[in-house]
Amino acid sequence: MSDNAQLLEAVRKEARPGIWSNGVSLARAGAVALQSRTATEIELRVKAAGRPVALTVVLYPGDDAWECDCPSRVDPCEHVVAAAISLEQAEKQDAPLEAVAERWSRVVYRFTRVEGGLQLHRVLAHADGTEEPLEDSLAGRIAKPTGGVTLQVEQVDLNMDRLLERRTRGPLLAEKLDALLRALEPARNVLLDGRPVAVSSEVLPPRAKVEDRGQQWVLTVFSDPRVTEVVSPGVALTSDALVRLGETSMTGAWLQHLPLVRTYAPEQLGELSAKVLPELARRMPVDVKSRRLPPLDRDLKPRILLELNQLTAGLSVLPTLVYGAPPTVRIDNGRMVYLRGAVPLRDEAAETKLLHQLRDELNLVPGRRLTVQGPEMMRFADKLRKWRGDLGGDAAGIVSPDMRLRPSLRVEGGASDGGVPQVRFTLEFDVEGGKGGARTVDAAAVVRAWTEGLGLVPLDGGGWAPLPRAWLDKNGQRVADLLAARQSDGRVANHALPELTALCESLDQPPPPGLDKLAPMVEGFEKLPPPVLPAELNATLRAYQQQGVSWLGFLKGAGLGGILADDMGLGKTLQTICILGPRSLVVCPTSVLPNWVAELQRFRPSLKVCVYHGPGRKLDPTADVTLTTYALLRLDAPTLGAPTWEAVVLDEAQAIKNPESQVSRAAFGLKANLRLALSGTPLENRLDELWSLMHFTNPGLLGGRRQFEEKTAQPIADGKPGAAEGLRRRIRPFILRRLKRDVAPELPPRTDSVMHVQLDERERSVYDAVMAATRAEVVALLNEGGSVLKALEALLRLRQAACHSALVPGQHAKTSSKVQTLVDALETAVSEGHKALVFSQWTSLLDLIEPGLKGAGIAFERLDGTTTNRGDVTSRFQGPDGAPVLLMSLKAGGTGLNLTAADHVFLMDPWWNPAVEAQAADRAHRIGQERPVMVYRLVSQGTVEEKILGLQEKKRALFEAALSEASGAAAITREDLLQLFA
Repeated sequence: MSDNAQLLEAVRKEARPGIWSNGVSLARAGAVALQSRTATEIELRVKAAGRPVALTVVLYPGDDAWECDCPSRVDPCEHVVAAAISLEQAEKQDAPLEAVAERWSRVVYRFTRVEGGLQLHRVLAHADGTEEPLEDSLAGRIAKPTGGVTLQVEQVDLNMDRLLERRTRGPLLAEKLDALLRALEPARNVLLDGRPVAVSSEVLPPRAKVEDRGQQWVLTVFSDPRVTEVVSPGVALTSDALVRLGETSMTGAWLQHLPLVRTYAPEQLGELSAKVLPELARRMPVDVKSRRLPPLDRDLKPRILLELNQLTAGLSVLPTLVYGAPPTVRIDNGRMVYLRGAVPLRDEAAETKLLHQLRDELNLVPGRRLTVQGPEMMRFADKLRKWRGDLGGDAAGIVSPDMRLRPSLRVEGGASDGGVPQVRFTLEFDVEGGKGGARTVDAAAVVRAWTEGLGLVPLDGGGWAPLPRAWLDKNGQRVADLLAARQSDGRVANHALPELTALCESLDQPPPPGLDKLAPMVEGFEKLPPPVLPAELNATLRAYQQQGVSWLGFLKGAGLGGILADDMGLGKTLQTICILGPRSLVVCPTSVLPNWVAELQRFRPSLKVCVYHGPGRKLDPTADVTLTTYALLRLDAPTLGAPTWEAVVLDEAQAIKNPESQVSRAAFGLKANLRLALSGTPLENRLDELWSLMHFTNPGLLGGRRQFEEKTAQPIADGKPGAAEGLRRRIRPFILRRLKRDVAPELPPRTDSVMHVQLDERERSVYDAVMAATRAEVVALLNEGGSVLKALEALLRLRQAACHSALVPGQHAKTSSKVQTLVDALETAVSEGHKALVFSQWTSLLDLIEPGLKGAGIAFERLDGTTTNRGDVTSRFQGPDGAPVLLMSLKAGGTGLNLTAADHVFLMDPWWNPAVEAQAADRAHRIGQERPVMVYRLVSQGTVEEKILGLQEKKRALFEAALSEASGAAAITREDLLQLFA
C-alpha cells in the first residue's frame, strides 16, 4: 500500500461519518488543487463554500499526519478528508493532481517600469492561460462572480484590494509603493516587466563612510552591494527580488546617481561633525573610518543649562541649550557649535520640547539673559525650585527662608430658626519663625499658590514662606471649595457645611452649635437617626430602605439636595414616597407615570395626587403630589417653574444628563426647598452628566461647568493622582448608592451568559460584504478626523447584518440564525413555565421576531415608542394569565418599569454602553423577584458583536471612577471604533 493510500486509510478511521461525507462531496466537486510538494509534505488548497480564501491543507504521507488552517475543532476536518481523497485518486489514475494555476483563476501583480518609477496592474490569470485586467475591486468580483470563473484568492489579495481601492494610474508614489510592497511580501504571483520576481521583507538602505585623506575628510554615499538597480524612489532590485530602501529621504535622482563623493577641509569640520554626519546617521548606516574625527555619541541628550547670578536687587538668568555634561556642543539659533568631546545625534523633537518647557515654565529663551527683581524674583525663585534642569553660577544663593505656616480657623454662627445652620468662617495662616514679628497670610493667597503648583507664598511686607505641602495636599481642595462656597456676606452655602465640619475635625476644633448635626454626613450614613415614617404607610421597609429614608429626611431637614443612586430594583420609588408631603412635584419618563400613580395609591393612599398630563392638564393647588413627565417639563416650564415646591423629585434623572438640553434647563429653573434625583445610573458616559445632576440637586457644589471640566473632569481623564478621590470626597455626602449584592442578599441570584450564534453561509456572505464595504469607509473617515457620528452610522449597518440580513438594505430573509436561536430558547423557557423579556434597540428587528413567535405558537405582548397604553400592556404581562413573552425596545422599556413576572431576559443586539443593558436586565431582577433571573446576550460569532462585549468592560470603568476606586473612561472614542474594525 502506498504512502498516500495509507494516509487516506488513517484519515478514514479518524473522520466522523458526517465529516467524511462532506469531504467526499468536496473532492467530487473538484475543490482541491495542488500548491506545492516536497519529499516529505504536500501542500494543497481546498475551496470551501462561502470562503473567498481557499483553505490550506498540508499532508505528511510518510507520517500519516495532516494540518488544516480552518477554524474547525474537529480533527480531521472535511477539508483534510477532501485533500486525502483527491491525492489518492490522482495516484490511482496515474495522473498528477491539477495545480492551483491549472484549476482556478488567480490574481497576478504586474509591475512595469515607467518614467518616474513603477506602475502596477492587477490581472486575473485564468486556468486556460488567458488574462483579463482587474480594474474594479476584488471584493466586488468575489461577491458577484461572472462567467463561471472560480477565483483562488489569498489573504494577501484581500489586503492589496483594501490598499488599492481603485485602479492606479501612472507611477506609484513612494509612500504608496512602500505600503504595497510590505503587503506583497507573501505573494507568489508578482512580475516585473513580465519576469517573475520575489518581494523581499529585507530593507537595504544606502550606506555612508567617512575617511581621512591627508588633512581633509572624504565622505562617500553608496548603495548596498546587493542592489543591482534602483527602479523607483525607495525601491531597488537585487539579483532575485524587489527590496525597499527604507526611509532615506533621498530623491530618486540622488539614488540613481550613487555613489556620491564630497571632500571637507579642516575649516569645515564643524559642519561635517555637527550637522552632515548626524543628519546622514538618521537616514542610513554611517561608517566612520576617520581617526581624527570626533566620535558620534548617540546617547547624548539635549538639556537646558541655567546660569544664575545673584545681583544686588535681583537675579540674572542666562539659559543655554546644550548636549552633554559638561557640554560638548551648544545650539545657537538652530546651529550646532562644536565645543569639545563627542558629537551628538541631534534630537530636534526633544530640543523643541525643552524650548517649549523653558518658555512655558520660566518664560525664557536660550541665549537671552533675563533679570528679575522684587516680588517677581520670589515667584521666579519658586519656579526654579521645581526646575529639573541644570543650575550654574550663584544657584546656591537661592534658598527658602526658615519659616512655617500654621492654619488658624475661626467659625461663627449656629442653628437658625429653621434648624439649618447659618455659619461664617475665617481661615488664616500664622507665620512661625523668621524675622519681622507676628504675621498672617490670607487663606486665599495660600490656596492660590498651592493650586498654581508653587512651593512659596509671598508675605505682606516682603519675603516669602514655604507652603505647608503635607497639610494642603490633604485639605487644600477642601479649603478651596469652602472659599468658593462662601457667599458675599461671608455665610457658607448649605452644601459646603459638611466640608466645614470635616475641616473643623482635621484641626481638632469642635464645630459650632448646630453644625454638629452634620456629623453623620462626614462620618458615614450608618450614624443617621432612625427614620420618621408616615403613620399611614402601607409597607414594611427593609433595613437599607429605612437608612435611605433617614438620609432623605436628613437632607430635607438640612436644606440640602441629593442623588439616591441605589442599584436598579432596590426600591428608590418607595423610599422617596416615604418623605413626600404637600407641594411635592415628581418628574418622570412617560413610560413610568402609571407606575408612580399605582405606587402612591398602594403605599400612601392618603396623599392627594394630581397627574399633570394630557391635553386638558392643569395644576391642582390642593394636591399633595403632582406627577408629570420630562416632555411636559420642557414644554410647560413657565407653569411648572412658577410655584415654590416643597420638594422636587426627578425620577430616572439621567434624563437631564446633558446640561445644555432644554429639559435640563427647565429642571434647573424649578424652585424647591428639597431637590432629589433618582437614578441607578447617574453617570453613563461623561462626568458632565454627574455635574448636571449635582447642579440640579445642589447648585454650586461642583462649581461652574467650565470650571468643573478644567479642574475636575479633565484631571480625572488624564489620570491625575487624587483627582477622582477629590470628586468622591465632595459628592460623598450628597449621593447614596447601595448595590443589590450588598443590601439585598435575599434577592434571587442573577446569571449572565452569552448565547453564541453561528451565522449560516448566506448570512456570513452578507455580513462579510458589509464588513468589506464598511471597514475601509470607517477607518478612512476616522483617520482623516471625520465625524464619530458618521462612523457610528456605518457601524449600525454592520451590527444589523450580524442580527438579521433583512435589516440590510436590498437584502431579504424570512428569518435569521439569531432569531431562530431566540425562538428555540423561548419555546424551552415557556414550556417550563417561565416568562421572558426580549429587548432590541431596533423596532424593525422586533417586527422580524414576531413571525417566528407566531409560527411557534408563543403568545406575546409588545412595548415600544408607539405604544399608548403602556400601563395596560405591563399589567397584562405581570398577571398570571398574561402572555409569556414581552417584546420591548430598549428606549421605551429600558427604564423605570417593574416586570418581576419575567425571570428570563434576552438582549438581542449588544452595544458598547453596559449601563443601557443593565437597566434593561433590572426590569426583572429587582425587589419583588422571587426566582433566579437568567440574562442572555445573543452574540453572533466572528462579528463585531464579540468586540463590542470587550468594549463594554472598558466602559464599565466610567461609573466606578466617580463612585468607587476605579479609574475613569470616556464615551465611545475614535480609538474604540477603530478597534472594533481591527
